[in-house]
Amino acid sequence: MILKTEFFIANRITFNRKDGRSFTGPIVNISVAGIALGLAVMILSMAIVTGFRDVVSSKVTGFSADVQISNFDANNSFETQPIDANNVPMSQIRAIDGVAHVQPYVLKSGIVKTQNDIQAVVLKGIDQSFDWSFLRSHLVDGETFTIADSVKSNRIFMSEYQANLLHLSVGDKITVYFVQDPPRMRPFVVCGLYKTSIEDFDRVYALVDMRHLQKVNDWQPNQISGYEVDVNNFDRLEAVADSIFFVAGNNFMKGGSSLKITNIKERYPQIFDWLNLQDMNVWVILALMLAVAGFNMISGLLILILEKTSMIGLLKALGYGNWHIQKIFLIQSFYLIVKGLVWGNVIGIGLCLLQQHFAIVPLDESSYYMSTVPINLKLLHVVALNVGTLVSTLIVMLLPSLLVSHISPAKAVKFN
Repeated sequence: MILKTEFFIANRITFNRKDGRSFTGPIVNISVAGIALGLAVMILSMAIVTGFRDVVSSKVTGFSADVQISNFDANNSFETQPIDANNVPMSQIRAIDGVAHVQPYVLKSGIVKTQNDIQAVVLKGIDQSFDWSFLRSHLVDGETFTIADSVKSNRIFMSEYQANLLHLSVGDKITVYFVQDPPRMRPFVVCGLYKTSIEDFDRVYALVDMRHLQKVNDWQPNQISGYEVDVNNFDRLEAVADSIFFVAGNNFMKGGSSLKITNIKERYPQIFDWLNLQDMNVWVILALMLAVAGFNMISGLLILILEKTSMIGLLKALGYGNWHIQKIFLIQSFYLIVKGLVWGNVIGIGLCLLQQHFAIVPLDESSYYMSTVPINLKLLHVVALNVGTLVSTLIVMLLPSLLVSHISPAKAVKFN
């Protein structure tokens, strides 16, 4: 019964206010606006940073795979030492929980020469099992190529960046020279162009049939540079890599060499360290916005309590305890916080949807690996931010509500 009375009083002083004659109206509105602005900034920050992380991670893992199996003696050179595919326990690797796809590859550096231009490239040899889904999503011209069992494909799939340097277009013929003893060369036809906007990939790699590179290296059909492994869940990357190492990394192959198992974070630590730094920035922004919202509501509640000093004194004279009166102002604060959250959601989600569908804010691709600000708007993130803001702000409200206990009924009524 008392709680119903507290809700009734809170409703009356919140929704039946004559703000035109009250000096607290603008202050309360500023407090609500502070919460709305803080939540909008938090929603935008979470959506942008998680979107940025997901886009960059998907580009890096999409091109270079999550886990790489290679010869331990290969180091980071593009002139890799071969491994015998027959000595790799592929059946056990594919059976590991979390492994989504496995494909072989061969790397070989070369020089592309046209009539007027010359450019160094790294050819990545692939076979029929290669997953083209990532590169098809970043195709800018032409098409991918297929690999048949009977004859080697003479197609080359290169980046738009390389094609611009060499002044090439789809359908042009090129020659790739391999600096070795004796020197060798292979003719190719450009079949398609891709663009990931990550210069470390676009500047370097072009894809061809791996049998060309095996022939140039005088390798047997079972000799490859290694395997690329994709995982189902990127959060379990390290666990899957450890399982692969347990299955294949502890074994020595013929000749005494062993396999090196590396995950994508180990191969590109600078990129993932940079992404982790962005996550830290989000936590800093969230903390600052919550602090701003809390201070705004503290100042607003103090003003509300001071304005209602006579009402507090009257309620105390009627026998109301301090905690019951505090709950009246906490309920009023709850209404104001919810109002701020509603406006914050409208502003934050609205701006996210505008950017997501119309790409209003552009980015420099050479610096950020993408042309527009990415948005990853998830319901779970929005709900968590709303609940966290509501709970933390209400907890902070307990402090100024203690002012009620210091108001004397006699002085409060006389004050009026």
